[in-house]
Amino acid sequence: MKENVISATVFTLLLFLNTCLLNGQLPPGKPEIFKCRSPNKETFTCWWRPGTDGGLPTNYSLTYHREGETLMHECPDYITGGPNSCHFGKQYTSMWRTYVMMVNATNQMGSSFSDELYVDVTYIVQPDPPLELTVEVKQPEDRKPYLWMKWSPPTLIDLKTGWFTLLYEIRLKPEKAAEWETHFAGQQTEFKILSLHPGQKYLVQVRCKPDHGYWSAWSPATFIQIPSGDPLMLGVSHYKNLKSYSPRKISSQGRLQPAVFTKAKLTTVQ
Repeated sequence: MKENVISATVFTLLLFLNTCLLNGQLPPGKPEIFKCRSPNKETFTCWWRPGTDGGLPTNYSLTYHREGETLMHECPDYITGGPNSCHFGKQYTSMWRTYVMMVNATNQMGSSFSDELYVDVTYIVQPDPPLELTVEVKQPEDRKPYLWMKWSPPTLIDLKTGWFTLLYEIRLKPEKAAEWETHFAGQQTEFKILSLHPGQKYLVQVRCKPDHGYWSAWSPATFIQIPSGDPLMLGVSHYKNLKSYSPRKISSQGRLQPAVFTKAKLTTVQ
């Protein structure tokens, strides 16, 4: 009698599996954690790409532990970062600690796991773009006209404590030009540019990066019309306390080219 019950159970299970396979229903594919980012060293978010769902509703969960610990934790917040993400608020974020995490995908047919990812918050910092970029043409009576700009750091970053240092970079080009001209601004939040073409409409953007981490995205473009008239003096852009200068150009393909100034013109180094 017992053997008959076991046989019937196995037969039912095989029939169920066969039906699922005929209907194209499979265990979920392997997910992949592809990005983790912290905007300010105080919080961070990780995102994953789901694998195939096997033709069935599939649930995802992220689990992690800190290196050197054995206790596993589940993601504290699946909402803030959007779909397929896990957000770690301040109370869950530790600097100089390595997080070991993986994503589990589960449906009616089974489970699959992503590879483990090791994350140190110190090295995944990518701030938001700078804010409030303002651009003006200044025309002092006793000097050549110049382009003056200023901006504010991202709101999520506290620079007053010294915990965070930001460096800035500016790029600009005439509206119809293919190449951007870039200028490194150091830690300053204002900049002056002398080498401009009169009568042109310029696009200007700024971005920032921390002492450890990655450049932010560029800020939204600000447009400025340069008045017509005598050509503006071709000179080196500068800002307060700048002791060295290395202008560069970015091609339309995003390649960075160094440049040097001669007495006659700005010459790109090949």
